[in-house]
Amino acid sequence: MIQAEHIQVGYDEKIVIEDLSLNIEQGEIVSILGPNGCGKSTLLKTLSRVIKPQSGQVLVEGNPIKNIPTKALACKMAMLSQHNTAPAGITVKELVYYGRIPHKKWYETKNKEDEKLIEWALEHTGLSEYKERQVSSLSGGERQRVWLAMALAQRPQVLFLDEPTTYLDISHQLELMELIRAINQKFNMTIVMVLHDLNQASEYSERLIVMQQGSIKGDGTPKALINEKFLRDIYHIECDIDINPLTHKPRIHPVKTCRTHCAFNLMKIKGEH
Repeated sequence: MIQAEHIQVGYDEKIVIEDLSLNIEQGEIVSILGPNGCGKSTLLKTLSRVIKPQSGQVLVEGNPIKNIPTKALACKMAMLSQHNTAPAGITVKELVYYGRIPHKKWYETKNKEDEKLIEWALEHTGLSEYKERQVSSLSGGERQRVWLAMALAQRPQVLFLDEPTTYLDISHQLELMELIRAINQKFNMTIVMVLHDLNQASEYSERLIVMQQGSIKGDGTPKALINEKFLRDIYHIECDIDINPLTHKPRIHPVKTCRTHCAFNLMKIKGEH
């Protein structure tokens, strides 16, 4: 469904991604992982046309993404960033309606079909009772669900999520991840997300794309990719790994860093006291 062909992406003269190619199929849940600064968010933004590659191309259903009209692309894709800001005073229902805008002509106003889809999106994200509340009055986890409801109302084929669990407590993180998985299973919506939490990525993804220094160093299922050597090479950590008996997915238990300079600095600190 989405292809990247030999893309190079950078900011000014700094190259962040060089000669990267991948293919994402309809209905997959894909998590992009890797250390800070490896190009995860840059890749996500390039796949969603937020950033234009310096060379190479991104294709959507075989068509160059650069040639797809903005309105048509917005009917196919939705992108939720780490920081989503709602207009002051807007209610949940009003914000979710924004998801219908790409499907409407400039002169059209809200109609019964829009109302039906808004209610449907609110119901599937557990927000029906909050629809008249101002978005600013909600908790962080509730606000994230509002943005997901807006994306559902948009009815995209692909949903991009950039670190969706950032700033949420563990309960709201798990609630959001369960909702994302349910959306994928119920609507066959392709989910592509950047995550930092390795265990969440393992548990909720069918496929992991692991990056390091702007290149893909691993691409496969959690079970195929996650092992002690791979995590040592990519994240410089020593860890224990077991298998969740309920889901049969790997679970990672970090033990310590194996970065030499970190260990050296720790020894210096201990020696000073």
